[in-house]
Amino acid sequence: MMEDIPEREARAFEDIEGETIFITQREGCFYAYQNLCPHLQTELEFLENKFLDSDQEFIECSTHGALFEVETGLCVSGPCQGESLNKVEIKVHSDGGIYLNNSL
Repeated sequence: MMEDIPEREARAFEDIEGETIFITQREGCFYAYQNLCPHLQTELEFLENKFLDSDQEFIECSTHGALFEVETGLCVSGPCQGESLNKVEIKVHSDGGIYLNNSL
């Protein structure tokens, strides 16, 4: 549900295949990505639901500090610069639910 993901925060979820994804909100828009850094294929967060940097401006990989744009998933700083997180297509419904496009 939309209210489970406050502005400038992120929450992890498991998809139907058991993969971890996370969803974050920026200015009323929601963005979802696989919880996998393109550099070392490790999970991004070291504490539960801590995907954003201390200023809550970028998605941050806790392993090596790479920073990714929230809106695009593009790495703008770190060893995987120029690479991107794997975007997960979601649909926000008028009932407040957020659904994976492949589970509609």
